[in-house]
Amino acid sequence: MRILAVDDSVSMRQTLAMVLSGENHDVHVAADGVAALNMMDCAFDLVITDINMAGMDGLELVRRIRAGDVCPYVPIIILTTESGAEKKREGMRAGATAWITKPFSKDLLLGTMAKVVHREGL
Repeated sequence: MRILAVDDSVSMRQTLAMVLSGENHDVHVAADGVAALNMMDCAFDLVITDINMAGMDGLELVRRIRAGDVCPYVPIIILTTESGAEKKREGMRAGATAWITKPFSKDLLLGTMAKVVHREGL
């Protein structure tokens, strides 16, 4: 699977790349929403994004992907430290497919990925 991982934390980008590459996924990383949108194309099977980032945050990234012409139906997992119910509702209203709260386990991430990709028929 080709995955775009978006997080302003270098260590989180490295962790996601290592974990997902170890599962034979093709992982591309971006430091914020602007960089992610510039990389966005229909070759990505999944987007994983943080919320709290400078420039363009993850919620705005989700909104722009959903409103755009480039793969508006790609599954999007929000991976964030935010755990409040209102923030989760906002994420889902923006168009997120799933929500994972940091810290997370590899099994939770891989299980959520399998569910959202299966749900989208990929």
